[in-house]
Amino acid sequence: MIHLNLLIGFLKVGLFAFGGAYGAIPLIRDVVLSYGWLTDEALMSMIAVSESTPGPIMVNLATFVGASQAGVLGAIVATFAVVLPSFIVILILMALLKSAFKNQYVQAVLRGVKPAVIGIVLATGAFMLTKVLSPEGKGAPLTDLILTLIFTSILFLSPKVLKKKLSPILFIVLSAVLGAIVYTIFPG
Repeated sequence: MIHLNLLIGFLKVGLFAFGGAYGAIPLIRDVVLSYGWLTDEALMSMIAVSESTPGPIMVNLATFVGASQAGVLGAIVATFAVVLPSFIVILILMALLKSAFKNQYVQAVLRGVKPAVIGIVLATGAFMLTKVLSPEGKGAPLTDLILTLIFTSILFLSPKVLKKKLSPILFIVLSAVLGAIVYTIFPG
């Protein structure tokens, strides 16, 4: 039964997620919480881990949830389910609508969807930030606040100090190393 639930749950994510992984996080959250596969806190931790590991966030999350619920077969089913709809849709669209993407009306629709996706991504980021900074209304531990300020400062000040944007890969590695050091010294 769990394999069927994983298939159905992640097919929903794969079918209805639009705008990439960040736009899909609210849908993933809804599916994962409705089935009781992860807590909200565990999901946010897994999103952070999924960002720092190679591969798309949706695939990494599906693989993790599938593995945690039903082992290797669960990971395969969840990963297959989240990827299948996009794969099929892309094949069909490319075969049928190769020239339609040059159409001015299709281009207008795609340009119109872009602000909505940006809004979803920003709302997801704001939600995650408020959860991290104030879990269960208790307020964040001092370590979390300090790290958030450090990472935000690095992100926004690096173009001025380095005269170029910080590489996202370098920023992720720097964040992972700094987080590992700080949370090793100050656990919890």
